[in-house]
Amino acid sequence: MKLLMTAMIALLMFSGTAALADEQTEREVRQTILDSYVETNRTNKGNADDYSREGAIEFWSSGGLMQEVTRDDDGGEYEEFNINAFHIKVTTLVPGEVAVAHFYAQGSMKPKGAPRVSNYFTRAMQVFVKEGGAWKIRSSHWSPVLSGSGTSQTSLQEED
Repeated sequence: MKLLMTAMIALLMFSGTAALADEQTEREVRQTILDSYVETNRTNKGNADDYSREGAIEFWSSGGLMQEVTRDDDGGEYEEFNINAFHIKVTTLVPGEVAVAHFYAQGSMKPKGAPRVSNYFTRAMQVFVKEGGAWKIRSSHWSPVLSGSGTSQTSLQEED
C-alpha cells in the first residue's frame, strides 16, 4: 500500500511538472509570435533571425511553390506592414524544445516591389524549435481565409 501511495504521489508530481513545462512553452511561443509582429509593424522589415539556424520550409499564402527560407534571406522589406496575429493556439510537442502554433494573421501590407494587399487575412501554422534559449521558426504554412487575401509574393527570387 505504501509503495502504491508513493508511486501515485510521484506520478502526480511528474504530471504537474509536465503541465507547467507545457504552459511555459505555450506562453513563450505565443509571446515570440506577438513580439515578431510588433517588431515587423514597427520597422517594416521581416527578421531573418526569427528563423532556425537550419532554415525553414514554408508554403506561402500567395499559393506559390514551397520555399526554403534561410537566415541569409533578409526577411523581406515592406513599404507598409500593419498585420497582427490573434487566436494563437500552441501545442507543445516536446516541452521547452518543440511546439506548433496555429493562429490567424490579419491586416494590410505592401511588400517593396510588389502590389499592396489591403485585406490580408490568413490562417497560419508554424513549427518552432528552441535554439540558444530562443524560439525559432522551422516550418510555416499560410493559407488565406475566405474573403481574405494572401501575400502578393510568390518567390524569394526577385523578378526582372
